[in-house]
Amino acid sequence: MVLHPVMRKLADKRVVLASGSPRRQEILTNAGLRFEVVPSWFKETLEKASFAAPYEYAVETAKQKALEVANRMHLKHLRTPDVVIGADTIVTIEEQILEKPVDKQDAYKMLSRLSGKEHSVFTGVAIVHCSCKDTQLETDVTDFYEETKVKFAELSEELLWDYIHSGEPMDKAGGYGIQALGGMLVEYVHGDFLNVVGFPLNRFCKKLAELYYPPPKHTIYHIKHDSIPSVETFEIQSDGESDSSDNMLCNGAKKQSSSRVNHPSGKCVNGSSNCNVVVDSQNDVKENTTQFPPKLLQLLDGFKASKALFVSSKLKIFDLLKEKGAMTPVDVANQVKASLRGMERLLDACAALGLLEKTRQGYSNSDLASLYLVSDSESSLHDFVLHCNDRLWPLYTHLELAVKEGTSQNHCTFGEKGGDLFQDFYYQSAETKQRFMSAMHSIAKMTASDVASAFDLSQFRVVCDLGGCTGALAYELVKIYPDMTVTVFDLPDCIKNVSSFQPSRQNTAQVFFSSGDFFKDKLPEAELYILSRVLHDWCEEKVHTLLSKLSAVCKPGTALLVAETVLDETQISPVPAVLQSLTMSEGKQRSGSEYQQLLEKYGFTSVQIKITGNLLDVILCFKKASIQ
Repeated sequence: MVLHPVMRKLADKRVVLASGSPRRQEILTNAGLRFEVVPSWFKETLEKASFAAPYEYAVETAKQKALEVANRMHLKHLRTPDVVIGADTIVTIEEQILEKPVDKQDAYKMLSRLSGKEHSVFTGVAIVHCSCKDTQLETDVTDFYEETKVKFAELSEELLWDYIHSGEPMDKAGGYGIQALGGMLVEYVHGDFLNVVGFPLNRFCKKLAELYYPPPKHTIYHIKHDSIPSVETFEIQSDGESDSSDNMLCNGAKKQSSSRVNHPSGKCVNGSSNCNVVVDSQNDVKENTTQFPPKLLQLLDGFKASKALFVSSKLKIFDLLKEKGAMTPVDVANQVKASLRGMERLLDACAALGLLEKTRQGYSNSDLASLYLVSDSESSLHDFVLHCNDRLWPLYTHLELAVKEGTSQNHCTFGEKGGDLFQDFYYQSAETKQRFMSAMHSIAKMTASDVASAFDLSQFRVVCDLGGCTGALAYELVKIYPDMTVTVFDLPDCIKNVSSFQPSRQNTAQVFFSSGDFFKDKLPEAELYILSRVLHDWCEEKVHTLLSKLSAVCKPGTALLVAETVLDETQISPVPAVLQSLTMSEGKQRSGSEYQQLLEKYGFTSVQIKITGNLLDVILCFKKASIQ
C-alpha cells in the first residue's frame, strides 16, 4: 500500500536508492515505495572547508552518490534507471561536522561534546531523473536538505561508557543512533525524527509533489510564522483530481516520460519501462507493443545472470582475481582449466552484471565482488552462493511439479527421505554439512547486527539461541551487551563443527554451545529465548510442539525474540520471502499479524515487530503471567 499519493507517480518507474543504509531502506519501504538498492561507490572525499555551510556538503555528497549510481548503471549495467535517490546525513555542532568515530576514545570525545547541548542533524537528498538520448545519459537533479535540532541530556560518565561499550556508536555519524540505544541519550527533538534516523520522508514527499504536481499560481499562498521566514505552500491534488495542466511532469520528470530513445541496432538502450512509450493527453502511459517489455525481459534473463554468478563462484574466479590482480581471459582460462572462448564470455557477462571491472589490462573484481564474493572476505557470501547453486537451483527446476502437487520436491531432486531442504541437511555427508553451515553462517553474520540491535536487550543476562548453528548471532549479542551470556542450543552434528566459525580477536568466553534437539530435549534455562530463521521452516505440528514447549518452560516475564522475514499484509512483499515459499517446504512465511496471533496463542503478549530493512525482521514478545 502506498501511503502518500505522490508515491504513485513512481510506481511504474525503475527507482534506485543509492544507499546501502538499512534505515533508509526501511523508511522508504514502509512508505510503500518499490525500489532497487544499488549502494554508491562515490568516495566521500569532498573538502568540507570549501562549503559555506554544513548542509551544502551533505547536499553535494548526496548528489554525487546518486549521479555515480546513475552513470554506472547506464554505462556498465546497460540498465538506465528512471529515478535515483541519493542521501547523506551529517551531525553538526557549532558548524563543525562530526564524522563516524574512529575508536572508542573518539566516540567519547564526540558524545561528551554533545552532552547537555543542542546540535543539528542535516540530511541532504538528491532526486535524479534519468533519460537517454543517442545512447548518452541525461540527468535532471533536484536536491534539498532537512535540518532537525536534537538536544542531548547531561550524560554521566557511566552512561557514556556503557553506550560506547555497546558498540553502537562506531558506525554512526556523530557517534549515536537515535532509533536504537542512542535514543536514551536524547532529551528532545525539534523537527523531523526520521531525518535523524537517516531520511526526511515528509520533505521528500513534498518535493515529489512539487515535481509531479506543480501548482497553478492561484493556489500558492504565503504562511508567515513568527519564528521562521515566510514560506510558499500549496494544495496537493490526488491522481484523480488533477487536471491536464496540473498533471504534467515538470523538468527532468516530464522530459523522461516523453523520451523515445533507440540504440542504432534497433534495441532500446534504456532498460527502464519508459523506452519507446506513447503518452496521451491524459498522461496515461501505454507501452509500444513492438518493444519487448523490460520488466519481463529482466525476469526472463534472471536465471542466466544467476547461473553466471554461480559458475564464477564455483570456479573461484573472484578469489583468483583477488590474488593475482587484473588478468586476461587467457590467464584466467589457464588457471581454472577452462576454454578461452567460454571464459571470455563468462568474464564479459560478469562485467556486464557489475561483478567485474573490464579494462585494457584485463578483468578485476568490482567492489561488490571484493566485499561479498571473495571466499575469505569478512562479509563473504561465497558459500551461500554455492548453496544456492548446489541445493536451491536443482530444487527450483522441479517447480512445475511442486506447484501441481503442492509438496516439496526434495525426494525427486536429491533422492532424500526428509520433507524439508534444511532438515535433510542432517542426513548428508560431513562435507555437505560443513558447506551448509558455512552458508547459514554467512547469512547470520550479515543479519546479526540488525537482529541484535532491533530492540534494547540489555535487561537480559542469560540468553538461549535455539537452533543458533555457528553462534554468529550469539557473538554479536555479547559484543553489544557485555554483561550477557548466550547458550547456543543445536543438534550434535552442528555443535561439533562450530569451532571453525569462532570469530578472531573477540572474547568468546560468554558464548556457550549445548547439543540437543529442541523438539525433544530439555531446554537450557534463560531469561530470553531466540528463534532465528526457525519457525518458517517447520510444519504447523512442529511449530505447535516447539512453541508449546517454550511456553511451558518460560516464566512470566521471560522474553522470546523471533527473527524472520515478515511479509506485509498482502502476502506479496518482500519478494525474496514470497519466492522462497515456492520450495513447498512444510513451513510457511507469515505476515506481522499472523506472527502476533501465533505467539499470543501460546501465551506470549506485548508483541512488538521491527522491520529492519535487512533480510530478517525482528519480533519481541513476553510470556504473560498466568491468571490465578
